[in-house]
Amino acid sequence: MDIEFARMAVVYVHLIACCIAIGLVFTSDLAMVKSLLKPDPAARLDARHLASLQTTMTRALLALWITGAAIIALDVSVKGLDYFGNPKLQAKIAIVALLTLNGFALHSYVLPLMKKAGSMLNLSVSQGARASFTGAVSAVSWFYAAMLGIGRPLNWKYSLGEILAAYPVLVLLGFMSMTLLTAWSQSRAHGGNRVRQGSGLAFAGW
Repeated sequence: MDIEFARMAVVYVHLIACCIAIGLVFTSDLAMVKSLLKPDPAARLDARHLASLQTTMTRALLALWITGAAIIALDVSVKGLDYFGNPKLQAKIAIVALLTLNGFALHSYVLPLMKKAGSMLNLSVSQGARASFTGAVSAVSWFYAAMLGIGRPLNWKYSLGEILAAYPVLVLLGFMSMTLLTAWSQSRAHGGNRVRQGSGLAFAGW
């Protein structure tokens, strides 16, 4: 009974940390999409907001690792080492590990680059592709991990490959969507600039 209550408390903290992280990912991605739908080359990202987002996401990910490890330890103490044979658990560990590695890439490369450029519209093609890919991996991984967290019907019923089959497809779709949206937004923004510049020159010559 003590173990059950301890597990419930840890799962609760685990759930809160996951909800915070997913909420931040969703709101930041939504803000990014809105900025691309209404491109403004003069607009710049809020550096303080990015720093705050980076700190909160890091703490949420750390909380997930700590509470997740505690949950596994409690379950192993009851079910034994055979517990690690569950493909759903293996999939969740793999996703969180990939999410962590992707987080290092985001924090060490993409976010500093975004702060310097000020906007997705100011990135080069290769830089924009890397930013879009790491962003897609982050968003898909968080939501996929959450799905695995509540996916009790998946326990011991499907192989690791079957459980993860949709993951690369979703990452690819997210990457392609962001790449196309960014390219369209850059074309629209630069085209608008050319129109305004051309109008100004025509007026001055007249």
